[in-house]
Amino acid sequence: MSATDQADERLLRAALASARDTRCLRMGRGVRRETAEVFANLYRSSPALIIADTNTFEAAGRDVWDGMRRSGQACVEPLILSGENVYAEYSLVEQVQRAIAGTGAIPVAVGSGTISDLTKLAAHHCGRRYMTVATAASMDGYTAFGASITYKGSKQTFDCPAAQAVIADLDVIASAPEGMNASGYADLIAKIPAGADWLVAEACGVEGIDTQVWNTVQQRLRHWSSDPDGVRLRTEEATKGLITGLLMIGFAMQAACSSRPASGAEHQFSHLWDMEHHTHTGVAPLHGFKVGIGSLASIALYEFVLGLPVERLDVDAAVAAWPDAAAMEQEIGFLFTIDELAQKAREESTAKQPDPQSLRAQLDCLLRSWSGLAPRLRAQLVPRHEFGDMLRAAGAPWESGQIGISAERLELSYRRAYHIRRRFTILDLARRMATLDECHAGPFARLIQGLRT
Repeated sequence: MSATDQADERLLRAALASARDTRCLRMGRGVRRETAEVFANLYRSSPALIIADTNTFEAAGRDVWDGMRRSGQACVEPLILSGENVYAEYSLVEQVQRAIAGTGAIPVAVGSGTISDLTKLAAHHCGRRYMTVATAASMDGYTAFGASITYKGSKQTFDCPAAQAVIADLDVIASAPEGMNASGYADLIAKIPAGADWLVAEACGVEGIDTQVWNTVQQRLRHWSSDPDGVRLRTEEATKGLITGLLMIGFAMQAACSSRPASGAEHQFSHLWDMEHHTHTGVAPLHGFKVGIGSLASIALYEFVLGLPVERLDVDAAVAAWPDAAAMEQEIGFLFTIDELAQKAREESTAKQPDPQSLRAQLDCLLRSWSGLAPRLRAQLVPRHEFGDMLRAAGAPWESGQIGISAERLELSYRRAYHIRRRFTILDLARRMATLDECHAGPFARLIQGLRT
C-alpha cells in the first residue's frame, strides 16, 4: 500500500470511529460480495429489502441479492424502481416508505444519489436504519447526514441519519455509466468555492468554522482532486481517490449535521435549476454537472469581488441602501413566475434578511477581517480558467451552454439563486458590496446592480 493510500486509510478509519451514524465501511474491489456478511453483523436475523432501479440492480443489486440468499439471509422481494422518471422526488420517497413499512425488513439501498436519498429519508420515516451499496462515485451523500429531495416543486434537504454501513466496490464504481464519476469529480471540487463561502460567513460573523470538520473536507481535497484525467480514464487509483474524497466529505456533513462543509453558492445554482425543472436535450443534467457550472459562476463572482476596494466600503451608505421587505417582495415577484418557487424564495430570503443593526455588525466584522480574509480566499480558490480545465479533463461540462444554460440565463440565475437558500455565500457578500463605485461599471455591473434591485 502506498503512503498516499495509507494516509487515506487512516483518515477513513478515524472518520468512521467518530461518526454519528455510520458503523461500517467496506471499500475495495469485489466488496459487494461482502454485503450479506455486513448485513448479518449489523442486523442479525432481520430480513433485507434491496432497493434499486433497473440499472443499479443489474450493476450490483443482483449480486447482492444472490449473495444474501446463498448465505441464508432472509430477504423480501427487491423493490426495483423502473421508468425514466426515477429521481429524488417526494412521491418516490412515499413509494419506498410504503414498501419498507409493509415489511419488517431493513432497507439496503443499491445505487447512487437518487436511490441513496430516497432510501435514506424513507427509512428514517419508518424508524429503520439502513445500509447502502454504492454504484458510482457521483456525489458525496453516501455517508452524509440529510437527503436532498424535491418537495412541492422545491429542492430541499431533509434531516435524516446517514447509512449505518456503506459498501463501495471499486469494480462497480469504475464501471459506472458514462459521466457518473465525472459528475462526482465536479461535486468534489465544488468544495473549493464552498470552502470560500464558509470563510466569508465566518468573517461576517454569520457562521463560525468547525476546524475539525473543515479539515475533514479541505485538508486533502487538492490531493483527491489531483487526477481528473484518471477519473475520465477510470484508473483504479483515481477512482479510489475520488470515492475516498466523497466519503470523507459525507463524514464531515454527518459530523456537522449540516451540508455547510460541502455546499455553498455553487449548490444554490444547481438547486435553482432543479426547481425550475431544467432539462437539456430532454434530460436533467447530472447533479455534479450543474454544481460544476455553479462553481465556475461562484468563482467568477469571487474574482470580481476580490478586485474591489472592499476596505473602502461605506458601512453607513450600505446600510441605508439595503432593500427593505417591500423591495425584496417586489424583486421576488419580478424574478419568479412559478408560485411554489416564489414562495420558497420569500421563505428563505425572509429568514436571512438582516435588520439594519445586524447588517451593520456583519459589515463591521467584514472590514475588520478583510486584510486577512482576502489572501485566505485567494489561497482557497482555484482560478476560474484552471477550474474549467479540471472539469474538462475529468469529462465534465466546463461551459454553461453544455448543460443548456445560456449566458443570459446564467446572469439571471445569480439573482435568483441568492433568494432560494438562507445560507450565507458569495452571493450575499456581493449584494453587500453594491454601493462601491467599481460595481457600477464593467462586465459584472448588471449582475451587481441586479442583486440589489
